[in-house]
Amino acid sequence: MSSVLFVNRIIAIKHKRRDKRGWKFSRASIIPSILLTASFASLLYPHAAMWLSQYHMSEVAAQYAKLITNAVPAPHEQLARARDYNRKLSVGAIYEANTNIPTSHGDTSDNRQDYWQQLKANNDGLMARLRIKKIDLDLPVYHGTEDSTLLKGLGHLRGTSLPVGGPGTRSVVTGHRGLASAEMFTRLDEINKGDTFTFEVFGEIFTYKVIEKIVVNPDETKKIAAVPGKDLVTLITCTPLGINTQRILVTGQRIVPTPIADQALKGKKPDVPRFPWWVVGVIVSLCLVACYIWWAGLPVKKKKKKIQL
Repeated sequence: MSSVLFVNRIIAIKHKRRDKRGWKFSRASIIPSILLTASFASLLYPHAAMWLSQYHMSEVAAQYAKLITNAVPAPHEQLARARDYNRKLSVGAIYEANTNIPTSHGDTSDNRQDYWQQLKANNDGLMARLRIKKIDLDLPVYHGTEDSTLLKGLGHLRGTSLPVGGPGTRSVVTGHRGLASAEMFTRLDEINKGDTFTFEVFGEIFTYKVIEKIVVNPDETKKIAAVPGKDLVTLITCTPLGINTQRILVTGQRIVPTPIADQALKGKKPDVPRFPWWVVGVIVSLCLVACYIWWAGLPVKKKKKKIQL
């Protein structure tokens, strides 16, 4: 019995000392705090990365109207050259990246027939701006489909028509899907027949209504060939998400005349990205970690403990 009283006395003295000292940082809370912070960071990173990437691309899209104003040649001349380029695309070629090159009866050194000189808004390859309201997409479109290009926006498939409209044309635009750092075409599968999307190209707005949505194998290149008399644009991305063995093709046919509501979008500042809710997550996470550190440093409250034999 005396041993029990002795133990109780020691515990009481220890608790009394802790009560007197008040709050003190607990070194034992360091590792749990780091683990908590790392866990929250891993959960919030994809959302933060996507938002920041979308913000950067939206800034580029917002600058598009200013860039084309100072473009050389002037916008109307660039549009005329682009339409001439489309007329001279080789007929019947296989529509793979970088294979369908326009032929010219003039001097082959004439850069008016050089793909990279068409619709040149800046020296970074910026060509156009694509909006899809249904999926909150507002992204810049660049020349080519190289990996480096598709990491900063959407890419126009060289060898297909430039996105300036016209009968017998089909422009093809590609984008990544499922990137951890950017949304791009991740939600393209949500687009259905009847939905619309718009291109802003050197001061002109082109609106397209989705008429077809299909899944094909990568080698089914005839699915993106131009159709006589039709003004088409096809948006392409990979599927299934994370596996990427097939392609989603979303094809739209141009609406003529362009709806007035869409014409009003010319030069308008992007509505995306939306409010960064991930910032709220960061604040809440930091508060939780801070609360844990505070709780871990509190003195142990004096409690009556009974030890039964």
